[in-house]
Amino acid sequence: MGEAVMTGTVRSADGTSIAYERSGTGPPVILVDAAGGFREMGPMRSLAAHLAKEFTVLTYDRRGRGQSTDTSPYAPQREVEDLRALIDDAAGGSAALYGFSSGAVLALLAATGGLPVTRLAVLEPPFEQREQSPDEPDLAADITRLVADGRRGDAVLHFQRSIGVPAEMIDGMRERPGWPALQALAHTLVYDLTLLTALPAGALTTLTIPTLVLDSEQSDARLRGWARGVAEMLPAGRHRTLPGEWHGVSDEVLAPVLAEHFAGRPD
Repeated sequence: MGEAVMTGTVRSADGTSIAYERSGTGPPVILVDAAGGFREMGPMRSLAAHLAKEFTVLTYDRRGRGQSTDTSPYAPQREVEDLRALIDDAAGGSAALYGFSSGAVLALLAATGGLPVTRLAVLEPPFEQREQSPDEPDLAADITRLVADGRRGDAVLHFQRSIGVPAEMIDGMRERPGWPALQALAHTLVYDLTLLTALPAGALTTLTIPTLVLDSEQSDARLRGWARGVAEMLPAGRHRTLPGEWHGVSDEVLAPVLAEHFAGRPD
């Protein structure tokens, strides 16, 4: 590891300041976090250390998280513009993208939106090809209401339970060191929920960028089914299952697979 890390900010189209860090040398790769993740908390910083041996890797705080600012009102396109600013001003004009969970949907949205993305890899994008029933609970409204009532911790736990996080991963969350940071970004969980409905299924059928769609062998059938479905829609999509845990794969397993894909090497 031991790669030098440079920090900086770029300014998005609406004036939002997006904080990032860059390490390594080689073709640029941008890592896109899931709900609740940012540079100080989540898998991307350690994954970047593995990939920096071969690539210039950028990790960043999505808007409203960490050291990035926020601008209302939120719209998924604003996050695409954040990625455009990173590509233009920090990555040299083009980049590969890796996205995890809702960050995977954001990466797909950016690629289908015409950003100069060279290659794409996504881990378990929660993308479902169906309309939400009027009878289904409105999770975004629930989170908004809890945050407005000052119940940020309850909002985080309600989100986790509602998306199917196993109970053993939720138990004791309030006592963990990262709990205050999770509460601080509770409002951004609505952003991720909004993203999930922003990507038209038809857009995937025209995306010709080489795309690797990954899932973990220990994830549930719903997550793995979503990954297979996305791969099947993509003209240049390829699906692969990796050893891992529920909704996650270790850096030691994931990094070599991503490196092969981003370098265009056969696996």
